[in-house]
Amino acid sequence: MDQESHLHSGENVEPSVLIGQALLRFQDAVAMAIARARQRVVQGFIVFSIVFLLLWLAAFLYGSFYYSYMPKAAFSAPVHYYYRTDCDSPASFLCSYPLANISLMRNRKHVLTFGQAYQISLRLEVPDSPTNQDLGMFMIKTTCFSQEGGQVASSARSARQLLSASSSRFSMLRYRSDLLRTLGTLLFLPAFLTGAAEQRQVLDVELFSDYTDDPYAPSVTAVIEILSNKVQIYSSQLYVHAHFTGIRYLLFYFPVLSALVGVSSNFVFLSILFILSYVRVLMNVGPRTNIWAAVEHGGERKQQARG
Repeated sequence: MDQESHLHSGENVEPSVLIGQALLRFQDAVAMAIARARQRVVQGFIVFSIVFLLLWLAAFLYGSFYYSYMPKAAFSAPVHYYYRTDCDSPASFLCSYPLANISLMRNRKHVLTFGQAYQISLRLEVPDSPTNQDLGMFMIKTTCFSQEGGQVASSARSARQLLSASSSRFSMLRYRSDLLRTLGTLLFLPAFLTGAAEQRQVLDVELFSDYTDDPYAPSVTAVIEILSNKVQIYSSQLYVHAHFTGIRYLLFYFPVLSALVGVSSNFVFLSILFILSYVRVLMNVGPRTNIWAAVEHGGERKQQARG
C-alpha cells in the first residue's frame, strides 16, 4: 500500500515540475529576447546619434564655407546730390555740378569683396520736362576712393549707352516729337490727373561693367558727379551686382544641388574619418587586453606553482 501511494504521489508531482521548468525556460527566453531588443535599441540609438551628429557637422561645415566664400550678390543705395547755390549767375540756379558721395561700407565692412568682379550702374528718374529735353547730352562721372583718400578708379559714362571702363560717351533723354508727346498726354490724361502716372523717364547708366576692387587699397567711397548744372532729377539709385564665375556661379545659381553635393561630400569624408579613428582605437585596445590577459594568466600560474 505504501509503495502504491508513493507511485501515485510521484505521478502527481511530475506534471507540476514540468510546468515549472517550462515556465522557467519561457522566462529565460523572454529575458533574453528583452535583453537582445534592448541591446539593439541601444545600438540603433547610438548609430542614429552618430549619423545625426555627422550630418549636422557636414551641414555646419558647408554653411560656414558658403557664407565665408560667397560675397553679397547685390547692393543698392540711394544717391543724394548736393550742389552750391551761392553764385550770382542768372543763367543757372546751380553754381556747381550735382555731386553725391556714396559709402561702400555697411556695418564697418566692405561691400565689395576682393577679387570679385562687379557691375556698377546708376538709375536716374528724371522728369520729362522741357528743360531736360533742351539739355541735350550730359555725362556722369564716377570716382572710387580708398580709406586714405587715394583715387582707386574713375569712370565717365553717358546717361544711356553702356560702355567699357576706359571710355566715356555722351547721351541724352529719349527723343519724342511734340505730336507724340501731345498724344501720350491726352491718352494718359486721367492717370496724370489722379497722380497714378507721371511724365518721367528712367535712365539706366552702367558706370563700371567689370569692376574689381583692389585688395591693397579697397574702395570705401564712390563719388558720382553729373556734368551738367541744368539737369533735373526726381531720384537716383546706385546698384552693384556681382558677376559670379566658377564655383561661385554654381553655388549661387544652383543652391540646392550645391548644398546636396557639399553636405554629402562632407558627410562621406567625416564618416571615413570616424571609421578610421574607431578602427585605430580598436587596434590599440586589442593588444592591451591581450597583454593584461597574459599577465593575469602568468600570475595565476605562479600562484598555482607556489601552492
